[in-house]
Amino acid sequence: MAVFEYKARTRRGEILQDKMEGDDTMSVAASLRQQGLLVIDIKEQGVGQKDILEPFKKVKLDDVVIFSRQFATMINAGLPIVRALYILGEQTSNKKLQDVIVEVRQDVEAGLALSEALEKHPKVFNRLYVEMVRAGEIGGVLDGVLLRIADQLEADQDLRRKVKSAMTYPTVVLVMAILAAAIMLIFIVPIFARMFEDLGGTLPLPTRIAIGISNLLTGFGGLLVAALLVGGVVFFLRWKDSEQGRKVWGRVVLKIPARIGDVVQKVALARFARTLGSLSAAGVPILQALEITAASSGNYVVEQALLKSRDSIRQGIPIFKPLEEEPVFPPMVTRMIAVGEETGDLDGMLEKIGDFYESEVDATIKALTSIIEPLMIVVVGGIVGAIIISMYLPMFRIFELIE
Repeated sequence: MAVFEYKARTRRGEILQDKMEGDDTMSVAASLRQQGLLVIDIKEQGVGQKDILEPFKKVKLDDVVIFSRQFATMINAGLPIVRALYILGEQTSNKKLQDVIVEVRQDVEAGLALSEALEKHPKVFNRLYVEMVRAGEIGGVLDGVLLRIADQLEADQDLRRKVKSAMTYPTVVLVMAILAAAIMLIFIVPIFARMFEDLGGTLPLPTRIAIGISNLLTGFGGLLVAALLVGGVVFFLRWKDSEQGRKVWGRVVLKIPARIGDVVQKVALARFARTLGSLSAAGVPILQALEITAASSGNYVVEQALLKSRDSIRQGIPIFKPLEEEPVFPPMVTRMIAVGEETGDLDGMLEKIGDFYESEVDATIKALTSIIEPLMIVVVGGIVGAIIISMYLPMFRIFELIE
């Protein structure tokens, strides 16, 4: 039998910390409850070795989706929240999520509402998650809300996966092209350069440019270029997360040509419709739902449009009215929202909008991929071909000298 360390509270409110033998944590917890103790925490003594990478690991969205679905099933089956959290903490394979679930369970046992306990872990359970759980607690439909949350997270994850998959191919090809060019400039071009030193005369301009870049990369300048590239990427990422950067980048990214801006807009509209529809269906007040949707939209332009809409609704104006004034929302979206408000089926209309734009994103990404693939082949061929041609141009000079 294994030895377990436990922490429990007596009926008088005293905290006990001790050890007990048992087959597993569930049997130890049952024994403690039979003694009239309220279990706070149980962990097996000396289990495994500490993972040095544990602080850098994150809770994946897949783990949160699985947690939500299993939690909903247990609540629907009639299990108490604490008991369900106990089981979920035992069976999850993600150590970081397991620690979070244990802390949530302890807070619930201490008297906090589930939404309040989840709110303490914003990196795992975002505001959308917390507010929907809070609405489920108030309405007594926590199991249904948890299933809706899982559906929302899966839809959002699927949308991100589509965009990432579309960007993976051109990114990999571009990186490989840069690496191939760098290898040629650092290792191959210098060999040709030494050969050309004995030719005399003036080398062709493309050859001089290639040799100049090679000399820059093989010397101290290579480190300087690498440092500038890394510094530029870090600066851009920090600037993009700043308030001013979000304002500028939010507008610029929607205007990127080659249908990229179109994809960004459709992704933002699909996320807006899904999030607002889920919050509204869960019973979250519309003003609060718009604020949460704005914060999770991922685009500054959409965020500001929704916040403006919230201010107008507070004055009694329908949702679609202020959205009609924003170019980022197409007429179809505002018209469907107007119909949803008039018929009292705003949730259903938002769900249809989300479905439509998710299919539009899928179609646009496929079309974009078909355009990008041949374009990237031309880019790679152009980079490598330009270096090769620049190295072979002086060869004609050699033939002239021989003649």
